[in-house]
Amino acid sequence: MFRKSTISCLLILSFLRLSAQEKYELNSGWQCNNIAGVKVTGQQLSDPAYTLSGWTPATVPGTVLTTLLDNKQVPDPMYGMNNEKIPDIYHTGRDHYTYWFVKDFTEQPATGDAQVWLHLRAVNDGCDIYLNGHRVNKTTHYGAYLRQTYNITPFLAKNGKNRLAVIVYPPRFPGNPNGGQGGDGTIAKNNGPQYTAGWDWIQPMRDRNTGIWDKVTIEKTGAVRIKDPHIITRVPGTRQPQGPQAPATLQIGAELENATARNITGTLQYTLAGNHITKKVTLPPHTTATVQLPDLLLKQPLLWWPAGYGPQSLYQLQLQFVNNGKTDDQEDVEFGVREIQTYWNAHTGSREIAVNGQKIFIKGGNWITSDALFRFTKERYDAEVRFHRDMNLNLIRIWGGSLTERPEFYEACDKYGLLVFQDFWISGDCNGRWQDPMKKEDQWTRRKYPDNHSLFLESVADQVKMLRNHASLAFWCGGNEITPPADLFAAMKDSIIPTLDGTRYFFDYSNSDSMSHNTLGGNGDGPYGIQPLSTFWSTRTFPFNSEVGSVGTGDYESLERFLPAENLVPPDQQTGKTDAVWDYHKYIAYNKAVDPYGKTNDLREWANKAQLVNYDQYRALMEGFSSHMWDWYTGVIIWKTQNPWTALRGQMYDYYLDPNACLYGTRKGATPLHVMYDPEEGMVMAVNNTFQYARDLMLELKTYDMQGNDSLLTQVFVEVGPTTVQKFMNMKPLLDKLKAQQGLFFSLRLLNAHQQVVDENLYWLPDAKGNYSGLAQMPAAEVKVTAVKAGADSINVTISNPAGGPVAFFNRVSLVNTQNKKRILPVFYSDNYISVLPGEQKTISISGGATATSKDAQIEIYGNNVKRQYIAVQ
Repeated sequence: MFRKSTISCLLILSFLRLSAQEKYELNSGWQCNNIAGVKVTGQQLSDPAYTLSGWTPATVPGTVLTTLLDNKQVPDPMYGMNNEKIPDIYHTGRDHYTYWFVKDFTEQPATGDAQVWLHLRAVNDGCDIYLNGHRVNKTTHYGAYLRQTYNITPFLAKNGKNRLAVIVYPPRFPGNPNGGQGGDGTIAKNNGPQYTAGWDWIQPMRDRNTGIWDKVTIEKTGAVRIKDPHIITRVPGTRQPQGPQAPATLQIGAELENATARNITGTLQYTLAGNHITKKVTLPPHTTATVQLPDLLLKQPLLWWPAGYGPQSLYQLQLQFVNNGKTDDQEDVEFGVREIQTYWNAHTGSREIAVNGQKIFIKGGNWITSDALFRFTKERYDAEVRFHRDMNLNLIRIWGGSLTERPEFYEACDKYGLLVFQDFWISGDCNGRWQDPMKKEDQWTRRKYPDNHSLFLESVADQVKMLRNHASLAFWCGGNEITPPADLFAAMKDSIIPTLDGTRYFFDYSNSDSMSHNTLGGNGDGPYGIQPLSTFWSTRTFPFNSEVGSVGTGDYESLERFLPAENLVPPDQQTGKTDAVWDYHKYIAYNKAVDPYGKTNDLREWANKAQLVNYDQYRALMEGFSSHMWDWYTGVIIWKTQNPWTALRGQMYDYYLDPNACLYGTRKGATPLHVMYDPEEGMVMAVNNTFQYARDLMLELKTYDMQGNDSLLTQVFVEVGPTTVQKFMNMKPLLDKLKAQQGLFFSLRLLNAHQQVVDENLYWLPDAKGNYSGLAQMPAAEVKVTAVKAGADSINVTISNPAGGPVAFFNRVSLVNTQNKKRILPVFYSDNYISVLPGEQKTISISGGATATSKDAQIEIYGNNVKRQYIAVQ
């Protein structure tokens, strides 16, 4: 059985499985109660005969706050200033958010050597567990990142009616949410996420994300359980995505746990591409052993590549332990065959990344986490990672004040080709890099956080095992902007990661000298706010910049989702100031960047003009860094691409998964083969971020005035080598002259030998005073728009702009509900905020699951000089 970019292994042997072998989630039917309402012990509460009266339906996986919100006991913290109405744990005390969670489930007692296991993938922060009147964990569990597994075979009820009761304790140090980065910093004394006490892009989560926030599963095995398989792929040499491949080597092993009181002899085995690999093993009673299978030389492997460079081929492997003709346990593992290398680039003074022997210019985005309330779903992860792929990015960095991301996130990154740079749970703000009057304790004290070092290291080891098989996982990092304390750092770098992984480079911290020297005339990381476009082209920063970004406010439709009606007003025309609700949602000022488009008191108009700024900022960021590829830079990571809360800064799409123009400006600027214009030096150039030579391309340069009159400036054949930048000509003197009165449009195109557009770029250049005066005076473009269903989950929208008129400029296309005209989310646009030249047409595709399930839908389109209209889907 085959599917696109995935190879399912064809098993030669038909293995017998235990009929009972399976794994399932306990993800519904939970009930909860605050500790104050429970007057019995855990043993009594977990007795199925004990009657639960007045308990609340609970959301598991989820946090306490998620459950309270789902039961309408607190207002939506994403909306307005509702978060201020929710009691904060710092003021209420921990008991306010200490809850019992109870789940009744059916599972028959095991027979023979069969075993039943309880897995909790993450609880924040501590918990005690009871089943059918028995305490399951001997000592209280702590640590938001540490998985738990318990053999519950002895505790199962004879009649199959079981009750699980879990008391969850909040972090012992919730911290004062005083407005600092991580509040007063003491949140970092725990082994858990730091941002929950508030940051400069989020308000504090009032329960500090207390809860059973990740999956709870029941697993049934035979005598032996397979734990934490480990797959390493070796891909020697320099490879190409196409053509015949030299062999790759697979090194596969796993931990095996014998849960019985006798010796067990059996076989660990798998079959892949016609190769049957086995190893006979004898396990003493009640022991766990690491078993390494013989290496496999995989011929003609289908390789995994980062997005933009090649396909994301994935293999499915079934690792089995067979005991006396039956399968005790089976682990299904998806993996990609690839090898990640890293070198020091002495010219740039920074780390250079290669995959399968080919150097990759890193175009990345910083990621916090998907949802501030930890409402994680496979579907949301898939949508968000797909947005990053659609931006033509090839890496996501997981910021250190948050999580080790969930396996479902990594599955999406495997699927879409996003390398992952995974920080561990340290930040310069909370862990003492800087003097900070908002912090409760001094730098020397904060430098020792967290309090429990052994728990931190146990959690690191556990998370490495959980994530190490993912093709997308590229790097480990000690923390955000600071190393962990010396003893933790040494154990991670010298022992844990080499032993449990051994294939990935370990950065000591996110902007350290091991990543990027700042000795060659650069100005550090950042900037973090609105910049003149020339800054991104001409101001040198860290040669591998781990954090640089700009603004990110959404349009009116986005703002009205979480701002009350009385707050739907734009920043003040004179001062740029906003009201308290905008400030509460961490608005980052556009300063005077919107003013050249004309001041306004209308929020819808202001927000649409802000999208022009958004597009230009991020296009310039990606183009500016790419223009200095391998000279100044080996990579750049945008700060940041998304928010887990309804913040008004640093985002390519809003919390509700509605993209803004930042996404499409980034997409344009990061196009793999791309023609671009440096507004500072006036140089026209092209960047080629592929492994193929781009030959016989016609470079066509045109200008268009506000009425749509065009002028061909030049056309010339050009070529661009693999992973290089090629400069062509300086157009600044001519363009400065042509744009002086009203500004103008500058069109750049690369056409192939069939005169098809390979890449295009359209800049709107300001007049001599720096204003976009001509845009306000453009005549209307009388476009024709059609929308046609192109597949089960896709729609093609074609915009035709007749000759003789102006450019149809900066059109937002949306899929909306026919009745209320609200956007259908999430869906994915092949492009957006698009402009159509006179006499031409453009077709974009809209796709995604919401497209397929939305029967009552139509297309909305509007632009700078295109009236808002709605088009039926044919």
